[in-house]
Amino acid sequence: MIGEDKLKKLIRKTDSKIVMVVMDGVGDVSDDKGLTPLAEAFTPNMDKLALESELGLTVPVDIGITPGSGPAHLSLFGYDPLEHEIGRGVLEALGIGINLSGRDLAARANFATRTPQGIISDRRAGRISTEENERLCKILNEKMPVLDGVSVKIYPGKEHRFVVIFTGDGLEGGLNDADPQEVGKPEKFTEPETPSAEKSSRIVNQFIKEVQKILKDELPANTCLVRGIGKSPDISSMGDLFGLKPLAIASYPMYKGLSKLVGMDVSEGLSNLEEQTIELKKKFNDYDFFYYHVKKTDSFGEDGNRPMKIKVIEEFDALIPDILALKPDVLCISADHSTPAVMKGHSWHPSPVLIHGSYMRTGQVKGFNEEECLKGSLGRFYAKDLMQLLLSHAGKLDKYGA
Repeated sequence: MIGEDKLKKLIRKTDSKIVMVVMDGVGDVSDDKGLTPLAEAFTPNMDKLALESELGLTVPVDIGITPGSGPAHLSLFGYDPLEHEIGRGVLEALGIGINLSGRDLAARANFATRTPQGIISDRRAGRISTEENERLCKILNEKMPVLDGVSVKIYPGKEHRFVVIFTGDGLEGGLNDADPQEVGKPEKFTEPETPSAEKSSRIVNQFIKEVQKILKDELPANTCLVRGIGKSPDISSMGDLFGLKPLAIASYPMYKGLSKLVGMDVSEGLSNLEEQTIELKKKFNDYDFFYYHVKKTDSFGEDGNRPMKIKVIEEFDALIPDILALKPDVLCISADHSTPAVMKGHSWHPSPVLIHGSYMRTGQVKGFNEEECLKGSLGRFYAKDLMQLLLSHAGKLDKYGA
């Protein structure tokens, strides 16, 4: 990237519009037939669009590094994820409308299943219903004591997810996750990464033990995993940095939270891709940058459900004509990271990206998938540089130098 100060001097205000579609975790690896889900899916609209677009592969953080969703999205939005470390708890909290103060420490948590021997047998408690989540959070809020002068508030999310806000003096970020990351492994408690985080570590671990005590008779949700523990950072908005008026069209709290953090307005009450597309049409005249998030490609990848991942890809492809009918000046279809179904988790593999606009170096490609993106004119590049490309294609950057 050229650097924030220099970039701001190049920004040109225009009426051109950019639509960035993020198919979360869509990148994958080939099966025994040599096909990824993106290649196997029936995607006539994306394949046709690819013939008139620039294709490539993005590296979310760095070569060989597996990213979380937070840093991977920050890259797509034009921020260096190595300079801006943001706990996922902060993003989840913002996403459900919690305003964080300087005394707050936020964490993302999952209800999970623990055996009597302390082994985590299900990291998502069978993906309990959102209604069951709300019931359990109510119980925890009623019975959770003050922990060494720190108050605790639990907010339900979707399915097995919830947010915890610790409020008190002397709380700092810099903790690792209290999550073994795999089933069949012993439960894990957080540890401080710096001496200043020792109190926070002690409080979080005490919280987990209190949850286990309160929920000891509840199955499958008899414990919790706590991740992304941190405090709210100070970060430039997309309006200040890129001169954009951006809108986020997403359904999951974490992604709405990240959008708010970088200064986007956020559409609320959306639950599926059809509703998101209707919202894009409704708000198209009011903004010049649209972040459209497709979540379920990632969810089914994490579940190891390749057929359903393919189904979501096909569902989105059917909506492409509706998006193109709006005539955005630039349409980008990308991924924040790869989530191979066979791995049931995020991976380090570069992610496919497509940019469609007026002035294209199209190259010799046959469709939109990982193999074709490898042949594309964009090559392989860091995701944090994608925003500059989109701004250029939209005519929003002046020439640098004489």
